[in-house]
Amino acid sequence: MANSAQARKRARQADKQRAHNASLRSTLRTAIKSVRKAIVAGDKAAAQSIFQQSVSVIDRIADKQIVHKNMVSRTKSRLSAQIKAMGAAAA
Repeated sequence: MANSAQARKRARQADKQRAHNASLRSTLRTAIKSVRKAIVAGDKAAAQSIFQQSVSVIDRIADKQIVHKNMVSRTKSRLSAQIKAMGAAAA
């Protein structure tokens, strides 16, 4: 346990920040899941629309360094490729 007032305050701040970061990480995962769900549903237009909205959320969280930028880039690339593959399969 923290012994000084300064250490107690930093512990409180760290706990508050951890909870905030966890919330943002959850938002990120929800955005990714919504795109995957649209891809599984098979509607390419809806999947593209949801993907565009999710990219905004994903990039915003990456800018805050909640997750690594390469993880975000990789995820967006894979989701985009899956959406493009839907068009090839339907055509």
